[in-house]
Amino acid sequence: MCGRYVSPERAAIERAWQVGRGNSNPFGRRYNVLPTTEIPILVEGSSGGLELAQARWGLIPSWWKQDKPPAYSINARAEEAAAKPMWRQAWRRSRCLIPAEGWYEWQAAQRTVAASGEARAYKQPHYIYRRDRRPVCFAGLMETSPAAQLTCAILTRAASASLAEIHDRMPVVLPDELLLRWVRADVDKAEDVDGMVKLAQSNFAHHAVSTKLNSAKTDDPALVAPLEQASQGRS
Repeated sequence: MCGRYVSPERAAIERAWQVGRGNSNPFGRRYNVLPTTEIPILVEGSSGGLELAQARWGLIPSWWKQDKPPAYSINARAEEAAAKPMWRQAWRRSRCLIPAEGWYEWQAAQRTVAASGEARAYKQPHYIYRRDRRPVCFAGLMETSPAAQLTCAILTRAASASLAEIHDRMPVVLPDELLLRWVRADVDKAEDVDGMVKLAQSNFAHHAVSTKLNSAKTDDPALVAPLEQASQGRS
């Protein structure tokens, strides 16, 4: 899954993907993007290029009838999206891109309590990013909710070999040459969408980071620093 990520500021998004200005939101850089918050996304623009928009991270389909939004709708499994009612309409006709500098995953680990010598399980967060540090685009699905709010989810896939030791899932990170095709509404065959997912990037770097990431209130550059540097910064 992908439950937290780093979002570039608006100017960086515009530079990286030659984006048109379809939305006036300033979109500052965020180091700890949380589910259900408003995030920048890229959609098909009226001129045929990419355009910046804003959406709630957590998809709410147009047919949703309940007062509470659906749970567990921040990620969509690419292997199931074409068939599941929650995702299938967006899979074929309503896709978006989610710009990111990188994302976080938590690795199961153990540490020894000094006082007792007891081994205790914990989750060690890791920051994951392109080896050249360039920003990426997650493949996304989007829907307009019954309240007329644009909402989205990040597609996920089985983890590549470079990340399997950290977590068993990862976002679908599309190569640059597929970005425009991904958002095109006229690409509406399920098998064509699946073909793009199969070309997702797979070679990423990662390093352990501070467990300060676990706090939803923390959002600063130190969150992406390697654990050794973060520890030195506290000394």
